[in-house]
Amino acid sequence: MGKDIGIDLGTATVLVYVKGKGIVLKEPSVVAIDRNTDRILKVGRAAQEMLGRTPGNITAIRPLRDGVISQYEVTLRMLQHFIRRVCGPSLIFKPRVAICVPSGITEVETRAVWDAAVQAGAKRTYLIEEPVAAALGAGIDISMPNGHMIVDIGGGTTDIAVISLNGVVVSESIKVAGDKFDEAIIRYVRRKHNVLIGERTAEEIKKKIGCAWQREEPTMIEVKGRCLVQGLPRVIRLNSMEMPDALEEPITAIVESVCSVIEKTPPELIGDILHNGIVMTGGGSLLFGLDRLIANVTGVKTRVADHPVSCVAIGTGKYLDFISAFPDDGMNLPRHLR
Repeated sequence: MGKDIGIDLGTATVLVYVKGKGIVLKEPSVVAIDRNTDRILKVGRAAQEMLGRTPGNITAIRPLRDGVISQYEVTLRMLQHFIRRVCGPSLIFKPRVAICVPSGITEVETRAVWDAAVQAGAKRTYLIEEPVAAALGAGIDISMPNGHMIVDIGGGTTDIAVISLNGVVVSESIKVAGDKFDEAIIRYVRRKHNVLIGERTAEEIKKKIGCAWQREEPTMIEVKGRCLVQGLPRVIRLNSMEMPDALEEPITAIVESVCSVIEKTPPELIGDILHNGIVMTGGGSLLFGLDRLIANVTGVKTRVADHPVSCVAIGTGKYLDFISAFPDDGMNLPRHLR
């Protein structure tokens, strides 16, 4: 009998959940390809180490952008690699696969995800919206007539939704998330210090000193980059007190979207949200002080879920337990897409 697999096909990271085992795979969404032979050299963490460091004939790419597939063939081969790592190379018993997608995904993008999973070896494929998966993974009972608000900040998209009775009542998906945090830090360092840094360095800065709310005790980090005036290597020191300014643009966009969803929420559910609070999931929710900032602006208590990075993958896996509620036709797409 095939396995039940839940896949969080993220812009930055792919997580795979296997029923009864939990999270069995967590790898960066990066593929290294030899351009001369079109052969995949490395996938995941090994490929990520090659970002920005490859010779001319090798390219390390991220085939997903802003939460959706930007390079279909590469995504397909990456999915095949990960599914075979989890299920074994032979795939004698094909797995049932549930994959999460952003709530604002288009019909074409939805079809691309489904086709990629089928081509990669899935016996049955089911798609689930990220906020619903995040809520399930955070341990929220979404079957009750009770409103819950989820803010899922991934690598490419932030999905904000109010969920009740197993469905999304109001939602908004914006292409502002962890990657935009990194880009904002790169722009800030360039503007303020005349130094050019790479994506990996920006991510390290974000993780170590990044914040949306001033820390009680400021922290420092040494950063290596290229001086834009002299063109030579340069080392600078960044302070965590600079980070709210550096990250102001993407943070403001996320907070405004949270407020927008609250404004569109039916009055009957507003009381539930005030009582239950806002639950944050995804790697971006770990940015220091972001939960405090959202609570301060909205007036609604806000907390980060336990194991926020894994919530969507766990919820996607749990979703397969409810598959019996859907027709056994291989996917839960609208009929015109089948």
